[in-house]
Amino acid sequence: MKSATTTPPSGALERVTERLGALVPHDLLALVDRVAIGAIFWLSGRTKVDGWLHVTDGAVELFRTEYHLPLLPPEIAAHLAAYAEHAFPILLVLGLFTRFAALALLGMTVVIQVFVYPDAWPTHLSWAGLLLYLVGRGGGRLSMDRLLRIG
Repeated sequence: MKSATTTPPSGALERVTERLGALVPHDLLALVDRVAIGAIFWLSGRTKVDGWLHVTDGAVELFRTEYHLPLLPPEIAAHLAAYAEHAFPILLVLGLFTRFAALALLGMTVVIQVFVYPDAWPTHLSWAGLLLYLVGRGGGRLSMDRLLRIG
């Protein structure tokens, strides 16, 4: 005979699960994810520039001495990273081309993990989790994608 204290009734558990799901719908998760991961990359991009988008000598030097990306000269890599860390977060916050922007930042995350900071996998895994959710589910109803019917 099973004890009532060890196994909750499935009906009660299902009701609690449904209520929690209603409290945290996809649209809210997508909005929070878009803003959270967008802020992370935006703030990183801001460290690479003076003014609006003037890439600093310090940023180029970082790509020369610390980041060591294969196949790209540091001058080009610094500019590409700075521009990407500004453009894609803006798209994410707006929810415009959400899946594309999230996929681009996921690619950057993989590059950072593999070539720059391989020991920072817990941080990069959390970024990847946010980005994968957006790639897979899109920006939600609170997005320009939904308004324009493109995502």
